[in-house]
Amino acid sequence: MTDWRANAREVLAEGPAALVTILATEGSAPRGAGARMLVTRETLRGTIGGGALEHQVTAQARAILDHPPGSWRIQDYPLGPLLGQCCGGRVRLMVERLASVPAEGPHLVSLGETIIRKPHSGDSMPRLGARGPLPGPGAIFLDPVETDSRPVLLFGAGHVATALVERAAGLPLRTAWYDSREALAQRQGVVLASEEELVACAGEAAADTAVLIVTHDHALDYRLVTAALRSPALFVGMIGSRTKRARFISRLAADGVDTARLTCPIGLPGIAGKEPEVIAIAVLAQLLSLRNAT
Repeated sequence: MTDWRANAREVLAEGPAALVTILATEGSAPRGAGARMLVTRETLRGTIGGGALEHQVTAQARAILDHPPGSWRIQDYPLGPLLGQCCGGRVRLMVERLASVPAEGPHLVSLGETIIRKPHSGDSMPRLGARGPLPGPGAIFLDPVETDSRPVLLFGAGHVATALVERAAGLPLRTAWYDSREALAQRQGVVLASEEELVACAGEAAADTAVLIVTHDHALDYRLVTAALRSPALFVGMIGSRTKRARFISRLAADGVDTARLTCPIGLPGIAGKEPEVIAIAVLAQLLSLRNAT
């Protein structure tokens, strides 16, 4: 669940809910620390995985709905014969009876104000382990994040870009979507900017960022590719044929731009198809494969 706060606000609008968070794992486990699941009396949103584990924890979460808002429990689950599983790992999780959803800030305080969860960061505070004494009232620990989201700068709002955005929901990607055409000003999620602003944005891509260029204009593509390749961006990808790639490579080399990081055509090799939906899935798979590169 990439945005548990937004999801929690939605379910709380309809009645009581509990939040299940995996705090730590050891050995083989179905999900990592930071995986979350929202539980109401009738529904589930998100998953912590594990089949029998999730079934038992769902029952525990529904039981806590009968307790006052702010109630919480932390429990360890060995993933062995007790649950009819053979993973051999171990999971420590927290179940909280929600009343409202705290805004992100210097600290995230559990709703009973008895456990303080600091936002995930690079500081020296250790994460919780999956063994040892359970945290009690007053404990302070880093709020776990299962997978850090990859920043993506997406330039162009045509059919392929739209298919990309529609299918990226739930993936560990944070997409900023841009176009320069006035006709797209009302499309949800698209940031309208001048071509000069788009080029400047591409040139400021950070070292952990993926840049995707799928605009309607080859001249604009060239300006964006040039700017992105001169940035420290982790990935620079452009839609196009092998002929377009060859022409761009030749021109970029003449302009003194290192083209070693340019990926064109985009999309994971082996996934063939020209349909926007197929291209979108191939590109999203390619972006997810970047997790192995950092």
